[in-house]
Amino acid sequence: MKTTMPRRCGSFERSVTAWWKRFRILREDRGDALVEMALCLSLIGMPLLVGTVELGSLFHTSIEVSNAANAGAMYGMISSTFAANSSAIIAAAQAEASDLGTSMTVVPTVFYACSGSIGGTQYTTQSAASAACTSSSNHSLEFIRVVTSASISPPIRCPGLPSTFTLVGTSVMEVQE
Repeated sequence: MKTTMPRRCGSFERSVTAWWKRFRILREDRGDALVEMALCLSLIGMPLLVGTVELGSLFHTSIEVSNAANAGAMYGMISSTFAANSSAIIAAAQAEASDLGTSMTVVPTVFYACSGSIGGTQYTTQSAASAACTSSSNHSLEFIRVVTSASISPPIRCPGLPSTFTLVGTSVMEVQE
């Protein structure tokens, strides 16, 4: 006669079976792409985002420095009197890039050239230019050059990149008579 022992582990077997069913679900490939994408974004996407913000900040500041040089030259081109007023040219340039404040260097320069060869020799005085421009169709012209420069420290320090960048803007305009 065969005797059977009562099963006392029924609830344990049910819990093990349920656990194995869950484990099989975890072994499937569903959701792998999501995990891989999250890892790629964290390892590659964040440095790209930080680099984009860094370069955007530098480009914005570079445009400001160039616009400041243009504003100073526009002020100086109004007349010879305005071109001779260096402090007002510097103030106009610094007002254009007000967030850079006094950290931006502004250097205004007046020079003269002959109308027949504007890209040729530059003279520091009008008398020297007038003496050089001897033909009847050649006369001296007055120009204002404004050079702005600012040293910028990026907001985020990246290895392999310099800790400061020097941005330069230049604008040259003919002074109105």
